[in-house]
Amino acid sequence: MLFRSQLILPIVFFVIFLLLYLVFHSISEALVLIFPTIYAMSGGLLLQWLLKYNFSVAVAVGYIALFGIAVETGVVMVVYLHEALERRRQSGRPLTNQDVEDAAIEGAVYRLRPKLMTVCAVLASLVPILWESGVGSDVMKPIAAPIVGGMITSTIHVLILIPVFFVMMKERALKRQL
Repeated sequence: MLFRSQLILPIVFFVIFLLLYLVFHSISEALVLIFPTIYAMSGGLLLQWLLKYNFSVAVAVGYIALFGIAVETGVVMVVYLHEALERRRQSGRPLTNQDVEDAAIEGAVYRLRPKLMTVCAVLASLVPILWESGVGSDVMKPIAAPIVGGMITSTIHVLILIPVFFVMMKERALKRQL
C-alpha cells in the first residue's frame, strides 16, 4: 500500500494542479490553491498518527474526500477575492496596493461564515464517529480521522494564508504594470 501511495499521491497532486491551472490560467494561483491540500494532509497525518491508524484503503478514501473539500474551499475563497478586487477595478481609477489589501479583507470576510459553517458541519458529522465503537466503526474511523484533522489545518490556510498570498501576487502584478 505504501508503494502505491508514493506513486499515486504525486499523480493526484499533479492532476489537481493541472485542473486548477485550467480554471484560473495562472500557475501562481494554482500553486496557492494546491497548498490547502498540503496543509490538509498535514493535519490528517497528525490525527492519523495520534490515533495510531495505519495507511489503508479506508484512510486513502478519507484523504481523497479531504483533498476535495480543501481545494473546493480554497477555490471559492479565491473567487470571492477576485470578485472584491473586480468591484474596485470597476471604479475606473487605477488600482493601488491599498485597494488590493481592502479587496482581500472584504473577500475573506464574506467567505468567513460559509467556510466556518462548512468546517463545523463536517466536524459535527465526523467527530462522533471517532468515539463510536459499534458495528462498522472499525471501517469508518480510519475514513473520518484524516478528514477531521485536515479540516482544522486547511481552515487555517484558507482563511488566513490564501488572502495573504493573494495580496502578495496581486501587488507584485501591480508593480510589473508600472
